[in-house]
Amino acid sequence: MRTTSVGVFKVATTGPGDVSGLMSMIGSGAIDPKSILAILGKTEGNGGVNDFTREYAVAALCAALAPRLGLSPEEVEQRIAFVMSGGTEGVLSPHITVFTRREVEGRPAGMSGKRLSIGIAQTRDFPPEELGRSPQIAQTAKAVKAAMADAGIPGPADVHFVQIKCPLLTSDRVEAAGARGNKTATTSAYASMAYSRGASALGVAVALGEIAPDVRDEDVLRRDDLFSKVASTSSGIELMHNVVIVLGNSASSVSAFEIGHAVMSDAIDAAAVIAALESVGLGFAPQAKKGRELVNIFAKAEASPDGSVRGFRHIMLEDTDISATRHARAAVGGLIAGLAGTGAVYVSGGAEHQGPPGGGPVAAIARLSD
Repeated sequence: MRTTSVGVFKVATTGPGDVSGLMSMIGSGAIDPKSILAILGKTEGNGGVNDFTREYAVAALCAALAPRLGLSPEEVEQRIAFVMSGGTEGVLSPHITVFTRREVEGRPAGMSGKRLSIGIAQTRDFPPEELGRSPQIAQTAKAVKAAMADAGIPGPADVHFVQIKCPLLTSDRVEAAGARGNKTATTSAYASMAYSRGASALGVAVALGEIAPDVRDEDVLRRDDLFSKVASTSSGIELMHNVVIVLGNSASSVSAFEIGHAVMSDAIDAAAVIAALESVGLGFAPQAKKGRELVNIFAKAEASPDGSVRGFRHIMLEDTDISATRHARAAVGGLIAGLAGTGAVYVSGGAEHQGPPGGGPVAAIARLSD
């Protein structure tokens, strides 16, 4: 059985094009660029269709890493899984989380338990008419299983977070589908973000056996009872396929990290955030406890679709000045930041089929002293 060592590094950024922190860690030898497997980031864009901070951040990272890897920027983007989530409203702080992986010879004597492992995979490119529909669900499920195998995680019980970057529709893409005689799930670019996120999340749920595989096109965004407890999906204009990152614990890993998760039932579910922290041996801020250190928290945020939170009305869905996803990120980000003791946490908006309606998964990664 292949044995791997996974590293996790959180790096603050001063803007979407700032790669200085990562380059400094590479220069000091803290990070071997050849071992970088995935980079998740929060950028200070609007998180919408026209949030080009995501593409800008990926381009900057690829350009910076290319000479270090002896590759072209395009080849870097194929080698490393990049997921940039736009929107750092409220106290959320822009940053990237870098995941490295290298193969090692066996486990050290005395090491017990499962440790953090990571695997990546990609789907094929989707024609616009497949977004938000069964083909995207099926292809995502296939990619999730491939990423689990890549991570050395044999079963769903050890999967704690599945991050996906998925495409969205633009007017040109809708027009291209129509020219071939095909209709898209929606003609709205903004609505397509939700369709793509939702179908991708259902693909995770199918792969992990959380729901039956017979999901239909008409179930996407309509069946609130169908969801994954570990899926986190983010739409972007910069790609036409799904990038899948599976995070979990594996006996084949010798990393100094561990991941756990819980599920928020709504946007103010502090108990779930604490449960996620406790699952990796931590409590709420200050985090240091039992020789463990918080590395990062990853969560989904959504404005409750029924218009209320615990019986009280909210206006997130009715505000024409600020989108509901931005409201939700700010609210959930503030809650998690208060419990984590830092605003540099990964909170992504739009939780369609990612946790129960109005809620979403929350995962924590801790560094172990041993």
